[in-house]
Amino acid sequence: MHVVTTPTGQIGRQVVEGLLRAGEPVRVIVRDPSGLSAEVRERVEVVRGSHRELDACMEAFAGADTLFWVVPPTPRADSVVGYYEDSTRAACRAIGARGVKRVVTVSTAGHGIETNAGHLSASLAKDRMIEETGVSFRALQATAFMENLLWQTEAIRHQGAFFWPQPADRVLPVVATRDIAAKATELLLNASWDGRGGVPVVSPDALTPDGMARVVSEVLERPVGYRQLSLDAYREAMIGHGASEAWAQGLVDMAVAQNDGAYDEHHRTAVPSPTGFRQWCEEVLRPAFLA
Repeated sequence: MHVVTTPTGQIGRQVVEGLLRAGEPVRVIVRDPSGLSAEVRERVEVVRGSHRELDACMEAFAGADTLFWVVPPTPRADSVVGYYEDSTRAACRAIGARGVKRVVTVSTAGHGIETNAGHLSASLAKDRMIEETGVSFRALQATAFMENLLWQTEAIRHQGAFFWPQPADRVLPVVATRDIAAKATELLLNASWDGRGGVPVVSPDALTPDGMARVVSEVLERPVGYRQLSLDAYREAMIGHGASEAWAQGLVDMAVAQNDGAYDEHHRTAVPSPTGFRQWCEEVLRPAFLA
């Protein structure tokens, strides 16, 4: 039995689909099962609740061989590291109590980010908690998501640009969530591994934000530019969209680490995943933009 958290999220949904295509039994933890497609609801076991709740984890992990673990964003949290740790505490108790054999989690690529790197440091803190249970464990070390650009379709449409706090001329490693989900599914289906370790997941590209803007312009067949936000402007924009002060500062600290080259070594040395940025723009961004 495979347990999947965040089954309606960008990555969790694709992991559920991959496991079902392989004919595997799947159990999901979800607050609102109506967020699952009718086909998925018919084929999975549903534990209704939050995976922050011990009772839900104990129920879901009973008889489970593998667990796919994701901490979903909660922009109103009053502590980034505290939120990641609180979100993982119940799972760690249930992993040991229920004898889960292997855990795969979405984590982060990067070096030198153990502290003061916002959400990157928080993700590593979550990984350490899972490792300490003694379960066989793999952390998918992902760079920034290509899907982050989907939040900017209206800016692209009305302002002809997208906005991030990264330098226009510095490579920003990104990866498609489909490749993260595919690697997670591969690991969940493989019963031969044990121990603990990280698995980098990076794209084959080495594009700067300016380079991404050129690709986006070509795919959307309209001029699209890139404009760098100052860190202060980025922080205020996140707060304006409903983030807490702590969450917004965590995003700023993450951006600083990215700008300082946190991802560079993994991006240079890891075996690249299949999806390039242009392919993602053609298959994901363009349909979203046109819709």
